[in-house]
Amino acid sequence: MATKENVLAALAAVKSPDGAPLPQTGKLSDVVASDGKVFFSITVDAAVVPQWEPVRKAAEAAVRAIPGVTSAMVALTGERAPGATRAAPPRPAAPGHQGHAHTHAPRGERAVQGPPGVAAIVAVASGKGGVGKSTTAINLALGLRDLGLKVGVLDADIYGPSVPKLLGIRGKPETIGGTRLKPMAGYDLTVMSIGFLVAEETPMIWRGPMVMSALTQMLREVEWGALDVMVVDMPPGTGDAQLTMAQQVPLAGAVIVSTPQDLALIDARRGVEMFKRVNVPVLGVIENMSYFVCPKCGERHDIFGHGGAQHEAEKLSVPFLGEVPLHMAIRETSDTGKPVVATEPDGPHAKIYREIAGRVRDQLKLKVTRAAPKIVIEA
Repeated sequence: MATKENVLAALAAVKSPDGAPLPQTGKLSDVVASDGKVFFSITVDAAVVPQWEPVRKAAEAAVRAIPGVTSAMVALTGERAPGATRAAPPRPAAPGHQGHAHTHAPRGERAVQGPPGVAAIVAVASGKGGVGKSTTAINLALGLRDLGLKVGVLDADIYGPSVPKLLGIRGKPETIGGTRLKPMAGYDLTVMSIGFLVAEETPMIWRGPMVMSALTQMLREVEWGALDVMVVDMPPGTGDAQLTMAQQVPLAGAVIVSTPQDLALIDARRGVEMFKRVNVPVLGVIENMSYFVCPKCGERHDIFGHGGAQHEAEKLSVPFLGEVPLHMAIRETSDTGKPVVATEPDGPHAKIYREIAGRVRDQLKLKVTRAAPKIVIEA
């Protein structure tokens, strides 16, 4: 199996434009080598990117030639020097093309096409971490599944992929023809995550363009098949990676997840505005951890306040999709890879998620392409 040391040894034969071995140029990111798949980036000044593109191609070819390597992804990142005048950005690269310096697409333009056969792509986002976005994304996907839709899930949180754990999926994707990946499956969902490709403890020390290259590959080089909707679990926040993905992926809409307290709502507001600025429809806001009902006495407690997300949605003129309570069952099923909509389909929480999914489906005007699964209540 290829190792980081094997990769660096192979790259020593690749020369930079000034003749230096690539590993000695200081331009390489950390090299990630796992299960035959190799990822790294080359970072140079934006002005010399054209001179380095042949180097990127040579580096990719050298890595692919290493015994045991099944796929290699090499991104070329162009950075503008501090204080330098920004040149007019080039037009985005053709769909599926990788390795060039990253530039933002003009407002409303989509530089990357969606996977063939996918009818709609929906982003589930949050202005900050810790609001239960990933848990919401998975249960929303399962809710859409229960409505009779064929659903896929893309884990776009490269730095902190949690979808494999939330769905209890283990193993590595199979390679199809040496160039494409077969997605994983769980609970009748089609799933892909960087978490399937690298070890759980491996830190992803990547710059934004490298992240976009990885996301592009997971969108374009995975055999997703025919899907009614793909749910994308976005990274938390509203930084460059989030904005770039919103610009370069043909999103049919975005769902914003927030908790009720004021601090979270400020960040949710930023998320709504970000999608509006790139002409992505905001399908609505979900208030997560909305309230807590004591399992012993039945008394309700608004631990983080209540109704803030609904008020914010009204203020921003976007739909309010519903509120999800703070409950042990949701947390426990998520931690064990047995999401509540799939494992407790007759319970009150599954009902809430399906109602939210129904509102998302109605806004997307999706048509059911298969019979909804029957919900069996076991004695």
